[in-house]
Amino acid sequence: MLQEDRIGNALNYQASYASIKRFKGNVLFTDITPGFLFQFEKWMLERGRTLGTAGIQLRPLRCIFNEAIEDGLIRRDKHYPFGRRKYQLPKSRNKKRAIGIEEIGRLYFYQPENMDDSKARDFWMFCYFANGMNPKDVAYLKFKDLKDDHFTFIRAKTARTTREDPREIVVYISEEIRAIMDRWSNIDKDPNNYVFPILEPGMSAYDRHYTIRSFVKFINSRITRIGNLLGISRKLTTIVSRHSFSTQLKRSGASTEFIQEALEHTDKATTENYLDSFEIEVKKEFAGSLSAFKNQPESKTAKVVYMKGGAI
Repeated sequence: MLQEDRIGNALNYQASYASIKRFKGNVLFTDITPGFLFQFEKWMLERGRTLGTAGIQLRPLRCIFNEAIEDGLIRRDKHYPFGRRKYQLPKSRNKKRAIGIEEIGRLYFYQPENMDDSKARDFWMFCYFANGMNPKDVAYLKFKDLKDDHFTFIRAKTARTTREDPREIVVYISEEIRAIMDRWSNIDKDPNNYVFPILEPGMSAYDRHYTIRSFVKFINSRITRIGNLLGISRKLTTIVSRHSFSTQLKRSGASTEFIQEALEHTDKATTENYLDSFEIEVKKEFAGSLSAFKNQPESKTAKVVYMKGGAI
């Protein structure tokens, strides 16, 4: 993974290895049974971790098992501890992270107190307007990706798994997106240059990884503070921007399939996890429509008189 510049994945595998080693030491494949995995899960919970975290820690182990089976080192029928009636990886319940259109408006019209707040707010809004774009993809965006009225990109997260069928995302350059690019883009508009001065040409994979992490941390810390100032109860992050994009599209009448394409999700279920529930005001309106018959004039309401012989 390090040789392929997959730094984030490499760090995830390293963290998984370290956790399992702290739990039971450097164990053999044959030591890892369903019982072992349930004990590891319990051990994680006792240390204040969640079921979702335990699942994340065990996914790399499952991948290693599958590689070992493919290489003929172990037999699936004898030593594979994952699956039905064995150990199934727990999934964390997807939290609804979107904010409403009124709150998005408050962020958009907010007058920042300083340049850093302005920059963080603008990049959060850029992610929102640009199909819920991931900050990593924002950092990798180059001038050659820009066309007259749109730009295209391939999600860094799925670029490797979709190499045989690359999925290019097309983003219309709205006046809001263009204004943000005018404020913060690089002066040098060479086609191979990055649009925003986040990464620099010639950076190593490590440097790019940690620079983007710092960029995300910068946005999240500033936008959270701004959200608190504006009375927004939900903690704001770049993930909230992505969820808000998909949720607002859904509320405006866009189909789940259209949103799936905009987010570049490979399956519909992933998109559905992104879509927040409708605001309570909308639910109240829908609930009221169920008893709309109560507003009808009494003369138009059918009356039923019950007598011994039945209803007439």
